[in-house]
Amino acid sequence: MKHLFRWAVVSLLVAGLAECAAGQARPLNSGNVAKTYERLLKQIDAIPMYDNHAHPGFADDSDLDAMAAPPDESSTLRLSDDNPEFVAAAKALFQYPYDDFKPEHAKWLADKKKAAEAAGGSAYFDQLLDKLNVDICLANRAMMAPYLDTKRFHWVFFGDSFFYPFDNSALTASTPDMGVYVPLQEKMLSRFKKQEGSERLPADLAGYEEFVRRTMADNQQKHGGVAIKFEAAYFRSLKFTDPPREHAEAVYKKYRAGGVPTAGEYTQFQDYIFRVMVDQAGKLRLPMHFHTAVGIGDYFSLHNGSVLNLENVVRDPRYKNVTFVLVHGGWPYEKEAALMTAVKNVYLDTSFQSEILYPSQFKDALKQLLTLFPNKMMYGSDAFPFNDSLGAEESMWLAARTTRTALAAALAELVDEGAISEARALELARNYLHDNAARLYGEKK
Repeated sequence: MKHLFRWAVVSLLVAGLAECAAGQARPLNSGNVAKTYERLLKQIDAIPMYDNHAHPGFADDSDLDAMAAPPDESSTLRLSDDNPEFVAAAKALFQYPYDDFKPEHAKWLADKKKAAEAAGGSAYFDQLLDKLNVDICLANRAMMAPYLDTKRFHWVFFGDSFFYPFDNSALTASTPDMGVYVPLQEKMLSRFKKQEGSERLPADLAGYEEFVRRTMADNQQKHGGVAIKFEAAYFRSLKFTDPPREHAEAVYKKYRAGGVPTAGEYTQFQDYIFRVMVDQAGKLRLPMHFHTAVGIGDYFSLHNGSVLNLENVVRDPRYKNVTFVLVHGGWPYEKEAALMTAVKNVYLDTSFQSEILYPSQFKDALKQLLTLFPNKMMYGSDAFPFNDSLGAEESMWLAARTTRTALAAALAELVDEGAISEARALELARNYLHDNAARLYGEKK
Protein backbone atom coordinates (compact mmCIF):
# COMPACT_ATOMS: atom_id res chain seq x y z
CA MET A 1 0.00 0.00 0.00
CA LYS A 2 2.84 2.39 0.85
CA HIS A 3 4.31 1.77 -2.60
CA LEU A 4 0.96 2.46 -4.24
CA PHE A 5 0.60 5.66 -2.24
CA ARG A 6 4.08 6.86 -3.20
CA TRP A 7 3.36 6.05 -6.87
CA ALA A 8 0.11 8.05 -6.75
CA VAL A 9 1.89 11.04 -5.20
CA VAL A 10 4.67 10.91 -7.81
CA SER A 11 2.08 10.65 -10.59
CA LEU A 12 0.27 13.74 -9.30
CA LEU A 13 3.53 15.67 -9.08
CA VAL A 14 4.52 14.68 -12.61
CA ALA A 15 1.08 15.63 -13.89
CA GLY A 16 1.31 18.96 -12.07
CA LEU A 17 4.72 19.72 -13.54
CA ALA A 18 3.47 18.82 -17.01
CA GLU A 19 0.50 21.11 -16.56
CA CYS A 20 2.79 23.96 -15.46
CA ALA A 21 5.11 23.31 -18.42
CA ALA A 22 2.17 23.44 -20.82
CA GLY A 23 1.41 26.98 -19.64
CA GLN A 24 5.00 28.16 -19.91
CA ALA A 25 6.41 29.84 -23.00
CA ARG A 26 8.86 27.63 -24.89
CA PRO A 27 12.30 28.79 -26.06
CA LEU A 28 11.91 26.93 -29.38
CA ASN A 29 9.04 26.89 -31.85
CA SER A 30 7.20 23.80 -32.93
CA GLY A 31 7.64 24.17 -36.67
CA ASN A 32 4.18 25.61 -37.30
CA VAL A 33 5.33 29.24 -37.45
CA ALA A 34 4.83 29.59 -41.20
CA LYS A 35 1.13 28.69 -41.04
CA THR A 36 0.57 30.99 -38.07
CA TYR A 37 2.40 33.76 -39.94
CA GLU A 38 0.12 33.44 -42.97
CA ARG A 39 -3.01 33.58 -40.81
CA LEU A 40 -1.80 36.61 -38.89
CA LEU A 41 -0.52 38.48 -41.94
CA LYS A 42 -3.93 38.39 -43.63
CA GLN A 43 -5.48 40.05 -40.59
CA ILE A 44 -2.57 42.44 -40.00
CA ASP A 45 -2.82 43.65 -43.60
CA ALA A 46 -6.39 44.73 -42.85
CA ILE A 47 -5.42 46.94 -39.88
CA PRO A 48 -5.19 50.65 -40.78
CA MET A 49 -1.88 52.27 -39.87
CA TYR A 50 -1.17 55.49 -38.01
CA ASP A 51 2.20 56.72 -39.27
CA ASN A 52 3.86 58.58 -36.40
CA HIS A 53 6.75 59.96 -38.45
CA ALA A 54 7.16 60.76 -42.15
CA HIS A 55 8.30 63.50 -44.53
CA PRO A 56 5.60 63.38 -47.23
CA GLY A 57 5.91 65.52 -50.31
CA PHE A 58 7.35 65.85 -53.80
CA ALA A 59 11.12 65.73 -54.31
CA ASP A 60 11.47 69.41 -55.25
CA ASP A 61 9.58 70.64 -52.16
CA SER A 62 12.12 72.54 -50.04
CA ASP A 63 9.87 72.33 -46.96
CA LEU A 64 10.11 68.54 -46.63
CA ASP A 65 12.40 68.95 -43.63
CA ALA A 66 14.06 71.66 -41.56
CA MET A 67 17.45 70.25 -42.62
CA ALA A 68 18.92 68.54 -45.66
CA ALA A 69 21.30 65.68 -46.38
CA PRO A 70 24.97 66.66 -46.65
CA PRO A 71 26.63 66.12 -50.04
CA ASP A 72 27.88 62.64 -50.88
CA GLU A 73 26.33 61.03 -47.83
CA SER A 74 26.88 57.30 -47.46
CA SER A 75 23.89 55.09 -48.15
CA THR A 76 23.15 51.76 -46.49
CA LEU A 77 22.56 48.73 -48.69
CA ARG A 78 18.78 48.72 -48.41
CA LEU A 79 18.40 52.45 -49.11
CA SER A 80 20.52 52.36 -52.26
CA ASP A 81 18.75 53.31 -55.47
CA ASP A 82 19.40 49.87 -56.93
CA ASN A 83 17.48 48.02 -54.21
CA PRO A 84 15.04 45.85 -56.22
CA GLU A 85 12.42 46.35 -53.51
CA PHE A 86 11.94 49.90 -54.79
CA VAL A 87 11.06 48.47 -58.20
CA ALA A 88 8.48 46.27 -56.47
CA ALA A 89 7.12 49.37 -54.74
CA ALA A 90 6.82 51.28 -58.02
CA LYS A 91 5.03 48.35 -59.62
CA ALA A 92 2.60 48.02 -56.71
CA LEU A 93 1.80 51.72 -56.54
CA PHE A 94 2.01 52.85 -60.17
CA GLN A 95 2.07 49.72 -62.36
CA TYR A 96 5.66 50.60 -63.26
CA PRO A 97 6.35 48.70 -66.49
CA TYR A 98 10.09 48.11 -66.02
CA ASP A 99 12.28 45.85 -63.90
CA ASP A 100 15.03 48.34 -63.10
CA PHE A 101 15.71 52.03 -62.56
CA LYS A 102 17.86 52.72 -65.61
CA PRO A 103 17.74 56.48 -66.34
CA GLU A 104 15.47 56.08 -69.34
CA HIS A 105 13.10 53.91 -67.28
CA ALA A 106 13.21 56.00 -64.10
CA LYS A 107 12.12 58.99 -66.20
CA TRP A 108 8.74 57.28 -66.66
CA LEU A 109 8.24 57.38 -62.91
CA ALA A 110 9.56 60.93 -62.51
CA ASP A 111 7.22 62.18 -65.25
CA LYS A 112 4.24 60.55 -63.56
CA LYS A 113 5.01 62.32 -60.29
CA LYS A 114 5.66 65.67 -61.93
CA ALA A 115 2.28 65.38 -63.63
CA ALA A 116 0.62 64.72 -60.27
CA GLU A 117 2.43 67.73 -58.77
CA ALA A 118 1.35 69.95 -61.66
CA ALA A 119 -2.25 68.82 -61.30
CA GLY A 120 -2.34 70.08 -57.71
CA GLY A 121 -4.92 69.14 -55.12
CA SER A 122 -4.68 66.67 -52.26
CA ALA A 123 -6.05 63.57 -54.02
CA TYR A 124 -2.62 62.20 -54.99
CA PHE A 125 -1.23 61.75 -51.49
CA ASP A 126 -4.63 60.80 -50.04
CA GLN A 127 -4.76 57.98 -52.58
CA LEU A 128 -1.26 56.91 -51.57
CA LEU A 129 -2.43 56.51 -47.98
CA ASP A 130 -5.47 54.58 -49.17
CA LYS A 131 -3.34 52.18 -51.22
CA LEU A 132 -1.16 51.46 -48.20
CA ASN A 133 -4.08 51.32 -45.76
CA VAL A 134 -2.69 54.25 -43.75
CA ASP A 135 -5.28 56.22 -41.80
CA ILE A 136 -3.27 59.20 -40.54
CA CYS A 137 0.28 60.36 -41.26
CA LEU A 138 2.24 62.82 -39.11
CA ALA A 139 4.05 65.12 -41.54
CA ASN A 140 7.41 66.28 -40.19
CA ARG A 141 7.95 69.34 -42.35
CA ALA A 142 9.36 72.86 -42.14
CA MET A 143 5.94 74.06 -43.26
CA MET A 144 2.86 72.24 -44.49
CA ALA A 145 2.17 72.03 -48.21
CA PRO A 146 -1.17 72.97 -49.79
CA TYR A 147 -1.26 69.60 -51.59
CA LEU A 148 -1.42 67.66 -48.30
CA ASP A 149 -4.89 67.07 -46.86
CA THR A 150 -4.75 68.23 -43.23
CA LYS A 151 -7.46 65.72 -42.32
CA ARG A 152 -5.04 62.92 -43.16
CA PHE A 153 -1.64 64.61 -42.79
CA HIS A 154 -1.03 66.31 -39.43
CA TRP A 155 1.81 68.78 -39.03
CA VAL A 156 4.81 68.22 -36.74
CA PHE A 157 6.89 71.40 -36.67
CA PHE A 158 10.56 71.77 -35.73
CA GLY A 159 12.01 73.43 -32.63
CA ASP A 160 15.78 73.32 -33.23
CA SER A 161 16.01 76.75 -34.83
CA PHE A 162 15.31 78.42 -31.47
CA PHE A 163 18.76 77.18 -30.38
CA TYR A 164 20.58 79.35 -32.93
CA PRO A 165 19.72 83.08 -32.62
CA PHE A 166 23.32 84.36 -32.55
CA ASP A 167 26.28 84.50 -34.95
CA ASN A 168 26.72 80.88 -36.06
CA SER A 169 29.71 81.35 -38.35
CA ALA A 170 32.07 79.26 -36.22
CA LEU A 171 29.60 76.39 -35.99
CA THR A 172 28.81 76.55 -39.71
CA ALA A 173 32.50 76.28 -40.54
CA SER A 174 33.17 73.45 -38.10
CA THR A 175 32.32 70.52 -40.44
CA PRO A 176 30.93 70.12 -43.96
CA ASP A 177 27.74 68.71 -42.43
CA MET A 178 27.23 71.78 -40.24
CA GLY A 179 27.83 73.90 -43.33
CA VAL A 180 24.57 72.43 -44.65
CA TYR A 181 22.57 72.11 -41.42
CA VAL A 182 23.10 75.39 -39.60
CA PRO A 183 22.10 77.83 -42.38
CA LEU A 184 18.81 75.94 -42.63
CA GLN A 185 18.20 76.49 -38.92
CA GLU A 186 18.86 80.19 -39.41
CA LYS A 187 16.38 80.20 -42.29
CA MET A 188 13.77 78.45 -40.13
CA LEU A 189 14.22 80.94 -37.29
CA SER A 190 13.80 83.83 -39.75
CA ARG A 191 10.55 82.30 -40.98
CA PHE A 192 9.25 82.00 -37.42
CA LYS A 193 10.22 85.61 -36.69
CA LYS A 194 8.38 86.75 -39.81
CA GLN A 195 5.39 84.61 -38.84
CA GLU A 196 5.26 86.33 -35.46
CA GLY A 197 5.72 89.81 -36.96
CA SER A 198 9.27 90.40 -35.75
CA GLU A 199 12.32 90.95 -37.93
CA ARG A 200 14.84 91.43 -35.13
CA LEU A 201 15.68 89.52 -32.00
CA PRO A 202 13.86 90.76 -28.90
CA ALA A 203 15.76 93.22 -26.71
CA ASP A 204 16.25 90.81 -23.80
CA LEU A 205 15.99 87.17 -22.81
CA ALA A 206 12.47 87.62 -21.44
CA GLY A 207 11.38 88.84 -24.87
CA TYR A 208 13.07 85.89 -26.58
CA GLU A 209 11.39 83.44 -24.21
CA GLU A 210 8.03 85.01 -25.02
CA PHE A 211 8.78 84.76 -28.75
CA VAL A 212 9.57 81.03 -28.38
CA ARG A 213 6.47 80.31 -26.32
CA ARG A 214 4.22 82.32 -28.64
CA THR A 215 5.56 80.61 -31.76
CA MET A 216 4.94 77.18 -30.26
CA ALA A 217 1.40 78.13 -29.27
CA ASP A 218 0.63 79.66 -32.68
CA ASN A 219 2.04 76.65 -34.54
CA GLN A 220 -0.26 74.43 -32.52
CA GLN A 221 -3.41 76.54 -32.28
CA LYS A 222 -3.36 78.50 -35.54
CA HIS A 223 -1.48 76.19 -37.89
CA GLY A 224 -2.55 72.73 -36.71
CA GLY A 225 0.71 71.46 -35.24
CA VAL A 226 0.23 68.26 -33.23
CA ALA A 227 3.81 67.92 -31.94
CA ILE A 228 7.20 69.66 -31.92
CA LYS A 229 10.20 67.79 -33.32
CA PHE A 230 13.89 68.08 -32.44
CA GLU A 231 16.72 66.98 -34.73
CA ALA A 232 19.18 68.19 -32.09
CA ALA A 233 21.20 64.96 -32.21
CA TYR A 234 22.62 66.15 -35.54
CA PHE A 235 23.85 69.43 -34.10
CA ARG A 236 24.84 68.79 -30.49
CA SER A 237 24.57 66.32 -27.61
CA LEU A 238 21.13 65.22 -26.48
CA LYS A 239 22.35 65.77 -22.93
CA PHE A 240 20.54 68.93 -21.83
CA THR A 241 21.72 70.37 -18.53
CA ASP A 242 19.64 72.67 -16.33
CA PRO A 243 21.58 75.98 -16.09
CA PRO A 244 20.37 78.97 -14.05
CA ARG A 245 18.43 81.60 -15.96
CA GLU A 246 21.02 84.28 -15.17
CA HIS A 247 23.66 82.36 -17.14
CA ALA A 248 21.47 82.27 -20.25
CA GLU A 249 20.55 85.92 -19.71
CA ALA A 250 24.21 86.91 -19.65
CA VAL A 251 24.89 85.06 -22.92
CA TYR A 252 21.85 86.60 -24.61
CA LYS A 253 22.81 90.10 -23.50
CA LYS A 254 26.39 89.62 -24.67
CA TYR A 255 25.68 88.22 -28.14
CA ARG A 256 22.24 89.49 -29.15
CA ALA A 257 23.75 92.34 -31.20
CA GLY A 258 26.75 90.43 -32.53
CA GLY A 259 29.82 88.37 -31.71
CA VAL A 260 30.44 84.65 -31.78
CA PRO A 261 29.62 82.73 -28.57
CA THR A 262 32.05 80.11 -27.34
CA ALA A 263 30.88 76.53 -27.53
CA GLY A 264 30.30 76.48 -23.78
CA GLU A 265 28.32 79.71 -23.80
CA TYR A 266 26.12 78.57 -26.66
CA THR A 267 25.45 75.22 -24.98
CA GLN A 268 24.38 76.90 -21.75
CA PHE A 269 21.99 79.17 -23.63
CA GLN A 270 20.55 76.25 -25.63
CA ASP A 271 20.09 74.12 -22.54
CA TYR A 272 18.14 76.89 -20.85
CA ILE A 273 15.95 77.60 -23.89
CA PHE A 274 15.28 73.88 -24.21
CA ARG A 275 13.89 73.85 -20.67
CA VAL A 276 11.67 76.80 -21.61
CA MET A 277 10.32 74.76 -24.53
CA VAL A 278 9.73 71.68 -22.38
CA ASP A 279 7.79 73.80 -19.91
CA GLN A 280 5.70 75.34 -22.69
CA ALA A 281 5.06 71.94 -24.29
CA GLY A 282 3.65 70.75 -20.98
CA LYS A 283 1.33 73.75 -20.75
CA LEU A 284 0.15 73.27 -24.33
CA ARG A 285 -0.17 69.49 -24.02
CA LEU A 286 2.08 69.39 -27.08
CA PRO A 287 4.08 66.15 -27.49
CA MET A 288 7.83 66.51 -27.98
CA HIS A 289 9.47 64.31 -30.62
CA PHE A 290 13.20 63.57 -30.63
CA HIS A 291 15.42 62.06 -33.29
CA THR A 292 17.07 59.22 -31.36
CA ALA A 293 18.70 56.98 -33.98
CA VAL A 294 21.95 56.99 -35.87
CA GLY A 295 22.03 59.87 -38.36
CA ILE A 296 23.23 60.63 -41.86
CA GLY A 297 26.44 62.48 -42.68
CA ASP A 298 30.08 61.86 -41.85
CA TYR A 299 30.09 63.76 -38.55
CA PHE A 300 27.07 62.41 -36.70
CA SER A 301 28.16 61.44 -33.17
CA LEU A 302 26.74 58.14 -31.96
CA HIS A 303 27.78 59.06 -28.43
CA ASN A 304 26.16 62.51 -28.40
CA GLY A 305 23.06 61.24 -30.19
CA SER A 306 22.46 58.28 -27.88
CA VAL A 307 18.93 58.12 -26.51
CA LEU A 308 20.34 57.63 -23.01
CA ASN A 309 21.40 61.28 -22.99
CA LEU A 310 17.71 62.21 -22.69
CA GLU A 311 17.17 60.16 -19.56
CA ASN A 312 17.68 63.07 -17.17
CA VAL A 313 14.90 64.96 -18.98
CA VAL A 314 12.26 62.25 -19.45
CA ARG A 315 12.68 61.04 -15.86
CA ASP A 316 12.44 64.56 -14.40
CA PRO A 317 9.28 64.69 -12.23
CA ARG A 318 8.81 68.35 -13.18
CA TYR A 319 7.90 67.15 -16.66
CA LYS A 320 5.43 64.42 -15.77
CA ASN A 321 2.77 66.21 -17.84
CA VAL A 322 4.98 66.43 -20.94
CA THR A 323 4.69 63.66 -23.53
CA PHE A 324 8.04 62.55 -24.98
CA VAL A 325 8.26 60.47 -28.16
CA LEU A 326 11.55 58.75 -29.02
CA VAL A 327 11.41 58.85 -32.81
CA HIS A 328 13.23 55.98 -34.58
CA GLY A 329 13.23 54.09 -31.28
CA GLY A 330 16.85 54.88 -30.41
CA TRP A 331 18.26 52.44 -33.00
CA PRO A 332 20.82 50.88 -32.63
CA TYR A 333 20.10 51.41 -28.92
CA GLU A 334 16.48 50.33 -29.28
CA LYS A 335 16.55 48.16 -26.16
CA GLU A 336 17.61 51.11 -24.01
CA ALA A 337 14.97 53.30 -25.65
CA ALA A 338 12.27 50.69 -25.05
CA LEU A 339 13.15 50.48 -21.38
CA MET A 340 12.86 54.26 -21.09
CA THR A 341 9.20 53.92 -22.06
CA ALA A 342 8.58 52.50 -18.60
CA VAL A 343 8.11 56.17 -17.74
CA LYS A 344 4.38 56.81 -18.12
CA ASN A 345 4.73 59.81 -20.44
CA VAL A 346 7.41 58.34 -22.76
CA TYR A 347 6.58 56.66 -26.09
CA LEU A 348 8.60 55.22 -28.95
CA ASP A 349 8.14 54.78 -32.68
CA THR A 350 10.02 52.45 -35.00
CA SER A 351 10.36 54.78 -37.99
CA PHE A 352 13.59 54.46 -40.00
CA GLN A 353 14.15 50.95 -38.59
CA SER A 354 11.44 49.73 -40.96
CA GLU A 355 13.44 51.04 -43.93
CA ILE A 356 17.05 50.39 -43.01
CA LEU A 357 16.43 46.88 -41.63
CA TYR A 358 15.24 43.94 -43.71
CA PRO A 359 12.08 42.18 -42.46
CA SER A 360 14.03 39.30 -40.90
CA GLN A 361 16.12 41.82 -38.91
CA PHE A 362 13.24 44.08 -38.00
CA LYS A 363 11.25 41.04 -36.85
CA ASP A 364 13.71 40.44 -34.03
CA ALA A 365 13.53 44.08 -32.91
CA LEU A 366 9.72 44.05 -32.87
CA LYS A 367 9.57 40.74 -31.03
CA GLN A 368 11.41 42.30 -28.12
CA LEU A 369 9.77 45.73 -28.21
CA LEU A 370 6.23 44.34 -28.17
CA THR A 371 6.93 42.19 -25.12
CA LEU A 372 8.30 45.03 -22.99
CA PHE A 373 5.85 47.94 -22.90
CA PRO A 374 3.57 47.27 -25.88
CA ASN A 375 1.18 50.15 -25.17
CA LYS A 376 4.05 52.58 -25.74
CA MET A 377 5.20 51.32 -29.15
CA MET A 378 4.04 52.98 -32.40
CA TYR A 379 4.53 52.51 -36.11
CA GLY A 380 6.36 55.11 -38.18
CA SER A 381 7.74 55.09 -41.71
CA ASP A 382 10.22 58.01 -41.95
CA ALA A 383 9.21 58.13 -45.63
CA PHE A 384 11.23 60.66 -47.60
CA PRO A 385 11.81 61.31 -51.33
CA PHE A 386 15.31 60.35 -52.46
CA ASN A 387 15.08 61.88 -55.94
CA ASP A 388 12.59 62.81 -58.67
CA SER A 389 11.77 59.20 -59.53
CA LEU A 390 12.30 57.42 -56.21
CA GLY A 391 10.02 59.34 -53.90
CA ALA A 392 8.32 59.35 -50.53
CA GLU A 393 5.75 57.06 -52.12
CA GLU A 394 8.13 54.11 -52.60
CA SER A 395 9.76 54.85 -49.25
CA MET A 396 6.39 54.70 -47.50
CA TRP A 397 5.53 51.44 -49.29
CA LEU A 398 8.83 49.86 -48.22
CA ALA A 399 8.29 50.81 -44.57
CA ALA A 400 4.68 49.62 -44.56
CA ARG A 401 5.38 46.24 -46.16
CA THR A 402 8.45 45.65 -44.01
CA THR A 403 6.48 46.44 -40.88
CA ARG A 404 3.45 44.32 -41.64
CA THR A 405 5.50 41.26 -42.63
CA ALA A 406 8.03 41.61 -39.80
CA LEU A 407 5.22 42.17 -37.30
CA ALA A 408 3.35 39.08 -38.46
CA ALA A 409 6.55 37.03 -38.23
CA ALA A 410 7.42 38.29 -34.74
CA LEU A 411 3.93 37.62 -33.42
CA ALA A 412 3.75 34.21 -35.12
CA GLU A 413 6.88 33.14 -33.26
CA LEU A 414 5.47 34.36 -29.96
CA VAL A 415 2.20 32.52 -30.57
CA ASP A 416 3.97 29.31 -31.56
CA GLU A 417 6.23 29.51 -28.51
CA GLY A 418 3.18 29.71 -26.26
CA ALA A 419 3.95 33.24 -25.07
CA ILE A 420 0.67 34.75 -26.30
CA SER A 421 -2.55 33.68 -28.00
CA GLU A 422 -3.45 34.64 -31.55
CA ALA A 423 -6.15 36.94 -30.20
CA ARG A 424 -3.57 38.70 -28.02
CA ALA A 425 -1.18 38.88 -30.98
CA LEU A 426 -3.76 40.76 -33.05
CA GLU A 427 -4.50 43.08 -30.14
CA LEU A 428 -0.80 43.93 -29.91
CA ALA A 429 -0.72 44.47 -33.68
CA ARG A 430 -3.68 46.88 -33.64
CA ASN A 431 -2.21 48.88 -30.78
CA TYR A 432 1.22 49.14 -32.37
CA LEU A 433 0.03 49.88 -35.90
CA HIS A 434 -2.72 52.34 -34.99
CA ASP A 435 -4.41 52.58 -31.62
CA ASN A 436 -1.50 53.62 -29.40
CA ALA A 437 -0.86 56.66 -31.59
CA ALA A 438 -4.56 57.38 -32.01
CA ARG A 439 -4.96 57.51 -28.25
CA LEU A 440 -1.85 59.63 -27.80
CA TYR A 441 -2.98 62.31 -30.26
CA GLY A 442 -6.64 62.16 -29.34
CA GLU A 443 -7.91 60.61 -32.56
CA LYS A 444 -11.07 58.56 -32.78
CA LYS A 445 -10.29 54.93 -33.49
